Amino acid sequence: MNKISYEECFILGIGMKTSLAETCYKFFSTLSNPTRLAILESLRESPKSVKQISESLGEEQSMISHNLKPLVECRFVFVKRKWKERVYSLNKETMGPIFQLFIFHAQKYCPTKGACLKDRRSRRDKFDPAYMSSLQRQIRR
Repeated sequence: MNKISYEECFILGIGMKTSLAETCYKFFSTLSNPTRLAILESLRESPKSVKQISESLGEEQSMISHNLKPLVECRFVFVKRKWKERVYSLNKETMGPIFQLFIFHAQKYCPTKGACLKDRRSRRDKFDPAYMSSLQRQIRR
C-alpha cells in the first residue's frame, strides 16, 4: 500500500479540515522560497532539465532538485521524462496570470514603480551597498 504524503492529503482534503486560509497558506508558503521563485522564473523562458536550471541559476543540482519537489507536488511545475532525464515546465495556466499580477502590482503600487523588476542582478548582488543606495534614490523620487 502506498503512503500518501502530507501535501497529497492537503490537496485531497483527507483527514483535515480544509479552508481557503489553509489553501492560501500552502500556496504562498511554497512560493515564499527565493530559490523556488528563481526556478519558476527560469522556467518561464522554456522547459528545462535540473542540470539546465542549475546552470541558469548558478546553484547546485541537489538544491534545485530539493526545491523542485514542492513545486511539482503543488502542480506549479509539470515534469515529463525524456529519455533518462526529467524535463520541467511551468504550469502556464496558473503561474502565467500570477506573474502578470505581480508585475501589475509592482508597477502600480510599489515605491519604485516596478523598477526593481527590470533589474536582472542575481539575488546575491541585491544586498550590495551600491545597489541598495541606488534603490533608495529611486524610492525618494
